[in-house]
Amino acid sequence: MRIGPVGFRIGSDWRAPIAQLESLYATYPKPHDGVPDFTVRLFAARPWRRFVRPAVMIGGDYVLPEAAPLPLAQGLLAAEMGMNLQMALGQRRYLLLHAAVVERNGQALILTGISGAGKSTLAALLSLRGWRLMGDEFALLDPETGLIHAFPRLLSLKNASIATVAAELPADRFGPLLEGTPKGSIRHVVPDAAAVAAMDQPARPALILFPSFGFEAAARDVSPSEVFVRLTQASTNYVAIGERGFDALTALVRTVPARAIDYPDTASAVAQVEAAWLDR
Repeated sequence: MRIGPVGFRIGSDWRAPIAQLESLYATYPKPHDGVPDFTVRLFAARPWRRFVRPAVMIGGDYVLPEAAPLPLAQGLLAAEMGMNLQMALGQRRYLLLHAAVVERNGQALILTGISGAGKSTLAALLSLRGWRLMGDEFALLDPETGLIHAFPRLLSLKNASIATVAAELPADRFGPLLEGTPKGSIRHVVPDAAAVAAMDQPARPALILFPSFGFEAAARDVSPSEVFVRLTQASTNYVAIGERGFDALTALVRTVPARAIDYPDTASAVAQVEAAWLDR
């Protein structure tokens, strides 16, 4: 399948994870010319682990040898982690930023921050309020054009955010509930049809936001120097692509305003995002 400009080939020793992927990614296209960019493999480290206490190892073009296996019930999560791993370790065309991205009128809003800041939840809620979802895992910054390319994989909601988004979305947009994962409970959400249909349309970055959940509502401007440092820390391939990455990131922070917002609940967050967008 293809997610934005990136094609994946996924194989598994078990049928169940592939069936879940086929269902949740049913409307996604095939890779360009049928040739994937990356391969992901879900496999058993020993033949008997296919049947007795099945344990899923994540392999592919790029691997982390020390990674622990996941139970077969979390095979979908293993596949998603495998795709993210290939991007993080192997992507060289785009500068990757760990961020959620939504778009309005051809302009992109980049939401980035530490794990638990609420990026995925905000992206999901904004996509229900007139924004196009471009992705919740990676922002793909093209060093040649300065545009952000969409990577609208399944949205990954964790713990309390699952119920928050479920209150506004129909049940058929959700994958299975995965409990007991390394990050607690996880449930994936299928992006809406408009996000999938428009995933080949890049957008010009217009605002960078650093959200933080669990604080009284507040906002402040973030200086370009601070943004640069934060985004180098949020990039998985900044060092690997060298000068191209430095030039792309420098251009981004010099031309795109940035703000940090604190919020106590999602209603406050959405209101602050809309206000920051108008004031950019």
